Amino acid sequence: MANQQIIAGVDSSTQSVKVVMRDAHTGQLVRQGRAAHPEGTEVDPTHWKNALDSAIKDAGGLEDVQAISIAGQQHGMVALDSNGEIIRPALLWNDTRSAKAAEDLNREEGGNAEIARKVGSVLVASFTASKLRWMADNEPENAARVASVALPHDWLSWQLQGGKDFTTLFTDRSDASGTGYFDPTTSHYREDILRLALRHDSELRLPKIIAPNSFGGTTTTGIPIAAGAGDNAGAALGVQAQPGDVVVSLGTSGTAFAVSETATHDASGAVAGFADATGRFLPLVCTLNAARIMDAATKILGKTHDEVGALALSATAGANGLTLLPYFEGERTPNRPDATGVFSGMNLNNSNPADIARAMIEGMLAGLADAVDALIALGVNVNRILLIGGAAKNPAIPTIASALFGREVLVPPAGEYVADGAAKQAAWALLGQMPTWDLGKVSHHESKATPHVMDKYRTLRDNTANW
Repeated sequence: MANQQIIAGVDSSTQSVKVVMRDAHTGQLVRQGRAAHPEGTEVDPTHWKNALDSAIKDAGGLEDVQAISIAGQQHGMVALDSNGEIIRPALLWNDTRSAKAAEDLNREEGGNAEIARKVGSVLVASFTASKLRWMADNEPENAARVASVALPHDWLSWQLQGGKDFTTLFTDRSDASGTGYFDPTTSHYREDILRLALRHDSELRLPKIIAPNSFGGTTTTGIPIAAGAGDNAGAALGVQAQPGDVVVSLGTSGTAFAVSETATHDASGAVAGFADATGRFLPLVCTLNAARIMDAATKILGKTHDEVGALALSATAGANGLTLLPYFEGERTPNRPDATGVFSGMNLNNSNPADIARAMIEGMLAGLADAVDALIALGVNVNRILLIGGAAKNPAIPTIASALFGREVLVPPAGEYVADGAAKQAAWALLGQMPTWDLGKVSHHESKATPHVMDKYRTLRDNTANW
């Protein structure tokens, strides 16, 4: 195509980096690449840059690319010294050692309602501010060296520019709203909270906030770099979510988020009041345990993911009384960082692969049904539920999700929606307007509601609150 303009979108996630090259006008996939990230909740960010370079090479390079944008895992703390060097390995969103630090900051800021008013969210272990406070308390010599704090997507965009000059460090509203020291309503940093977290008053060079449809800089080879986004905001762009849509994403974490015209300030802490990547807002509920519950099921049962799904569909709803509380790695919503998973109601009748498979999938999805209900309770309008993420491809997931949510579930074709959202940002900045791309056929799933399953799950959830 003679007038084809190729743009690149990147998803630098917890487990890997994906790069898609698409036509800016039509969204047609030209080529793609990926590379793995190291495991763990504490990672040297240079691994992300090396993986990004490998994924770009795997995708055929950037020689014909006219713009690029990077979306990435939220919250990760990349602490930089005055020379722009990494002070310590980044603490990722799923590192729960900062749970007490979050509690301390919430209290010091006047309580949950007050911190939610200031930054849209009650702080939990995941937030960058909490991780900075943990560092101040446990590694004060490192905290004293902090000259700037970047998020994973900020840092990678900066590395593409050479990664030396703090004046070229930029971010966007969506990712900044996950730091715990940014007010998404005013689009300004709360540096008072940042200083409180770090326990020092030194001047910090924070990434500048740029508009969602603008370029923040250029690569060392001259390719414009668009704003980038947090991963969930990127996914919302990728599936072209509109107000009234709730996206349930089943990745390493599970998230339910809605595109909203108005900001939220949830003092209960269930809903994080994030910004989206268009200038709107993205109220979001995050659970720590999603697709990896499916991974655990494959190990427990010695089956593939599809076989686990088939087993689950062969069982009755409610798994003959077997219920799973899926807090395998602690939990973020509800905020139980030290919790573990619980099987309840096990007996000789349900001690079989089908009921175990059903209970594991129901447990994983029940937490996300709670998440959707939390959004509704805050007044978020829900017209459609879209299910995305790797686990959404499993044939059992949409069927059981619809039964637990009590409404129709829509599943777009499998895709790299975070990377696609980043690509759409690059196209938006390049073309001057947001393009609309054909997502392909969206499948519809509607099952008979199973409120009794949710009732048993909630009873187990509430009865174990103080464990």
